[in-house]
Amino acid sequence: MSSSEIRSLEPRPLWNCFADLNAVPRPSKREERVVAFVVAFAQQHGLQHQIDSAGNVIIRKPASADRMDRPAVIMQAHLDMVHKAADGAIFDFDKQGIEMWVDGDWVRARGTTLGADNGLGVAAILAVLASKDLSHPPIEALLTLDEEQGMGGALGLQPGLLTGKTMLNLDSEEDDTFTIGCAGGIDTVGTFEYTEVAHDSATPVAAIEITGLRGGHSGLQIHEGRANAIKLMTRLLHACGEKVVALSTMRGGSARNAIPAQCTAIVVILDQARFDDCFQREAEGIREEFRLIEPGLSIASTPVQVDDGGIGIMGAEHQKSLVLAMQAVVNGVYRMSPVVPGLVEASSNFSTIALGGGKAEWGSLQRSSVESSKLDVARTFRAPFELIGAHLKSGDPYPGWSPSAESPILDKMKKIYRELFGHEVKVGACHAGLECGVISIAYPGLDMISFGPNIHEAHSEKECASISSTQKFWKLLTKTLADL
Repeated sequence: MSSSEIRSLEPRPLWNCFADLNAVPRPSKREERVVAFVVAFAQQHGLQHQIDSAGNVIIRKPASADRMDRPAVIMQAHLDMVHKAADGAIFDFDKQGIEMWVDGDWVRARGTTLGADNGLGVAAILAVLASKDLSHPPIEALLTLDEEQGMGGALGLQPGLLTGKTMLNLDSEEDDTFTIGCAGGIDTVGTFEYTEVAHDSATPVAAIEITGLRGGHSGLQIHEGRANAIKLMTRLLHACGEKVVALSTMRGGSARNAIPAQCTAIVVILDQARFDDCFQREAEGIREEFRLIEPGLSIASTPVQVDDGGIGIMGAEHQKSLVLAMQAVVNGVYRMSPVVPGLVEASSNFSTIALGGGKAEWGSLQRSSVESSKLDVARTFRAPFELIGAHLKSGDPYPGWSPSAESPILDKMKKIYRELFGHEVKVGACHAGLECGVISIAYPGLDMISFGPNIHEAHSEKECASISSTQKFWKLLTKTLADL
């Protein structure tokens, strides 16, 4: 679908801003181009802007004529997006804009993440900033950096820059739910060094590939039981054992906050008959376990040709230790909330691994809405690796957002929602990380709420956004601004 067809969708101001935004590469920690884009946008519309010490952009717009006496409202979204391509897709995120198309009521991307998380929130803010006819109070648009890789922008936000006492966070993904609380998180990364051993190239070598998994958001989808490609590869390696296969390299996962959808290991086959047997039995068991939730799962072993110089492998004892640790490490839901029925309290996601040349490096993200259990699940993830002498580091923690029973913006928006759509809105907390809790460190007492349109499969190449839901979101947003 051409850009002109995307731009014809309603509401046009929002979809036009989204199309412009999606033409700009914006990976976490490399947001220079998108910062330049929003600064140029502010200048084009004659709006004041500033870039704070953390690189966040703040754009200010005066109130419309009918709301001059109202206090300022903060509108907040993050500029970065998860860059992930489908297995086998050729796409240069540093040079190409996202290629979008319409599939019925859904906007999708061709082979990559769509960037609706949090691009639709950013686009909605830009559309409001550019508007000439919307009714609204003074607006302070806070566009943060590095949300997807550790909340860096929100963590670096300084006090005293914003005057608003109410904040609309536009980073939720269900249009019938207002979010008023979320989990905090902590990254745990590890390194395991080993002596690489040369192995004769005459021995058969194979590539074990796990592909076709659904992946997805490690907070929003962690309770669904989706398969983790790194953990599945570990099962295969453990089932075969170090006397049957010798591990040379292993690569899996793409982002700290995405469930890994693919993993590849290069192995030397030390006993072909035993390998054929144990690999087939374990693979069949995995396929049966996940046949309903992972219909696209593919597990394959393919012969690989190597140079005459042979191939480097892990020693048997190091391989045994590392595979056992990866088998034992916690992954998935750790504890359900005893307070909020159906809400995940704590979880862990084994997100990335890169092994080869004498070093294994991995990443993970632990989440919890309770600080003590966040630390507990991080320690639990670390424990098996510490037992084998790996070097572990936990860092970049960010706090959760505790729901408030007294929220004027929640009361107001519940009423607006009921008037607009004829039924009550759901109110709850989510297991994903939102920047609200972090922002409240610098701005305690902010009255905050998070809402947004329906976005499915964020952090994966299947990410899509509902057109009708985006229309509903825009109607709710503009009515709320007119009533503040």
